[in-house]
Amino acid sequence: MSEHAATGGTFRGRTHVLPVRIYFEDTDFSGVVYHANYLRYMERGRSDCLRLMGIHHRDLWAREEPLAFTIQRMEIDFRMPAIIDDVLEVHTRYSHLSGARLNAEQAIYRGTDEIVRAHVYAGCINHEGRVRRLPQDVRAILERFVADD
Repeated sequence: MSEHAATGGTFRGRTHVLPVRIYFEDTDFSGVVYHANYLRYMERGRSDCLRLMGIHHRDLWAREEPLAFTIQRMEIDFRMPAIIDDVLEVHTRYSHLSGARLNAEQAIYRGTDEIVRAHVYAGCINHEGRVRRLPQDVRAILERFVADD
């Protein structure tokens, strides 16, 4: 079995790594990955990272008080383009945890070249969109993976 046998990627220390291949549908008319697709790849990285930790979006939503994560802010730097057939790695590391907030650092690599970097600020909300503290069981899981800087 390969390092990425599970479709959800793998952990290297506290960093989650998700492989992504670039297909024709990912590119614009010039053959370069359309910029909004990097947001999709990073969303997959964050979701699969949480899933491999044992935190499932569906389970959060099925609680007595349904909960979800929402992106409050994102800072993104596009450093170089990716093109069709590239194999990329989405690296996700949760970097800060407090109250209702969960922050992530993400980077997308082609080999050793960093092509995109993002700082992501997420919050926990209920089904009415109101901010809620992270439940203790979720916090306990996240604390094992978060590397506060």
